[in-house]
Parts: sequence; C-alpha cells; structure tokens
Amino acid sequence: VQLQASGGGLVQAGGSLRLSCAASGLTFSSVAMGWFRQAPGKEREFVAAINSSGGSTFSADSVKGRFTISRDNAKNTVSLQMNSLKPDDTAVYYCAARSLTGVTGRPSRYDYWGQGTLVTVSS
Repeated sequence: VQLQASGGGLVQAGGSLRLSCAASGLTFSSVAMGWFRQAPGKEREFVAAINSSGGSTFSADSVKGRFTISRDNAKNTVSLQMNSLKPDDTAVYYCAARSLTGVTGRPSRYDYWGQGTLVTVSS
C-alpha cells in the first residue's frame, strides 16, 4: 500500500491550499481515509476523515468551517481543501487509510500512512 500526499507549501495567513493524497495497492472504495497533522514539538492530531463512499465526513473543531475533505473513488484520491489558513495550521500533514469503511479521528485506528507534506502558514 502506498499513500502519496502532495500539495503542501508556503502560504500567507488567510490563504488557501489544497492537499491531495493518491492511494495505490488497496481497494480504495472500501477504506475510510483521514488527514492528520503534526506541528514541531507536538503530537500528531486529527484533522478530518471521510468514509469509504464519501457520504460521511468528520472534522476536528479547530478546522470546521475552514477545511473540507473529499474523495474521488474513481481516481483513488482524497483531498483536503484548506481555506482561511492560520499560522497555527503550520504542520506536516499526513493522509492515512483505514481498513474499514467508517470514519474515526483516532490515529491508532488507521492502518496505512503516507509520508506527509509540509504546510507553512506565515503571519
């Protein structure tokens, strides 16, 4: 299984970025997907998750109304649209796959992890 995250970069506060994660080696339409992030010196935290069909999503309170998770099962990709970015959003963002269909924010419930993409938000 490979998860390849991309789309990170440097953006000013208030700006937007769109992260993508391409999955291979699994039956994408049968797995839930999630985005997590880890800032320097902090633990990895949940950002957003989406179930296998895309019909159910779940986001952390810190990003609700600003970040949107979506997936394209035909293309085996999951995306994270990030708007109104804040300096506190600076982190390495990871996509993860769960070998079940439902959403969860618990990192331990995910089976596969991508390598991460760095998002830096300047003030």
